[in-house]
Amino acid sequence: MATAPRPRTTTREPEELARRLTAWLGTRLPGAKAVDVSVPESNGMSSETLLCTVEHPQTPVRDCVLRVAADPAAYTIFPVYDMPRQYRTMRVVAEHTDLPVPRVLWLEEDPGPLGAPFFVMERVEGRVPPDVMPYTYEGNWLHAATDAERARLEAASVGIVARLHDQVPPAAAEFLALPGEGDPLRRHVDAQRAYYDWAVSGVRRSPLIESAFDRLEELWPRTVGDPVLNWGDARIGNIIYDGFEPAAVLDWEMASLAPREVDLGWLVYLHRFFQDLTVSFGQPGLPDFLRRDRIEEAYARLTGHTPRDMEFYTLYAALRHAIVMLRVAYRQVHFGEAEVPGTEAAADALILHHGSLTAMVQGSYW
Repeated sequence: MATAPRPRTTTREPEELARRLTAWLGTRLPGAKAVDVSVPESNGMSSETLLCTVEHPQTPVRDCVLRVAADPAAYTIFPVYDMPRQYRTMRVVAEHTDLPVPRVLWLEEDPGPLGAPFFVMERVEGRVPPDVMPYTYEGNWLHAATDAERARLEAASVGIVARLHDQVPPAAAEFLALPGEGDPLRRHVDAQRAYYDWAVSGVRRSPLIESAFDRLEELWPRTVGDPVLNWGDARIGNIIYDGFEPAAVLDWEMASLAPREVDLGWLVYLHRFFQDLTVSFGQPGLPDFLRRDRIEEAYARLTGHTPRDMEFYTLYAALRHAIVMLRVAYRQVHFGEAEVPGTEAAADALILHHGSLTAMVQGSYW
C-alpha cells in the first residue's frame, strides 16, 4: 500500500456531488452555492470526505468539510455508517472537553440529497501526517522535523487521548455503549468478531485473524478498567496540526465506551504498523517516535492511570486493524485491482502486517 496506486474507494463523481450539494444547501441556507468540491488526497478508506466552499450573499465565504456515509456500491469497509452517531459524538466532545474538535454545522440523515447521510463541519487549516506515503518515510514534513519537534507533537498527541478519557463523563457518552452481554471490553471484542464474520462473508476466511482471537482469550485481563469515551481511531493521522500542535481532532466513526487501553493499544500499534512497513522497504523510519514505553509513561503521568495488560491491547489493535486491512484488500479484488486469493494462506497474505500479527500471536513481537 505504501508504494501502490491508491485503491478505489467510491463510484461518486465530484461534479455531480457539487450540483446536488448546492441544491441541498438551498434548503438550509437559501441562495448558497457549493463551489470547489473536491476529494482530498488524504481521503480515508471508510467514510468519504469532501472539501467545498460555501458561497452565500449575506454570509462570509466558509470552507467546509463533508463526511458522507460510504458509497454502498463501493464494497464498504464497515457494515453500518451511523452519521448521526458521529455528529453527536463530536458535539459531546466539544461540549465536555478542551479538545480542538471542528465545529459541526449541519446533519442530513436523509440519503436522498447526496445518496447517503452526511454532516458538514468547518474546515480547519493545517497539515496531517500522511498515510500514503507514510509519515515514517523520508521526504515528508514529519520525518524531516527535528527530534525536539517530533517529541512536542508526540506529547501533545498523547495529551489529546488523555484529556478525552478524563474530561468526558461516561454518562454523556452512554449512547456509544455497545450492545451485548458482559463488561464493555467483552462487548467490544464480541462486536469485532461479528464485524470479522461480516467482512469475510462469501470470501475466504483468515486463519491468522482467528488464531489472534484465540490468543486474546488466553491473554484476557484479570481486571478490566471502567469504560471511558474511546476515540476509536486514536492516531496522529487523524489530527490536523498547526506546526506541531493539534488544531483539529478528526474521524470519530469508531468511537465507543471501552477501557482506556483500547485507545492506547491502537495509538501504539498504528504507529508500529507504519514503522514496520517502512523498515520492510529498507528505510529506518522513526524508531524513537511514539514508542510504546513513552506513550504509556506519558499517559500515566497525565491521568494517574498506569496502562495495564498492554500485550493484550496491542494484539487487539493489530487484530482489529487486520480485519480492516483484509476488507480493504477484498474491496480491491471487487474492483479488479487485486487477485482472488486461492487459499486461506493467500487470504492471510492480503493482510499487510501479517508478519507482525503472527509474531504477536506467538508472543515474540515485543
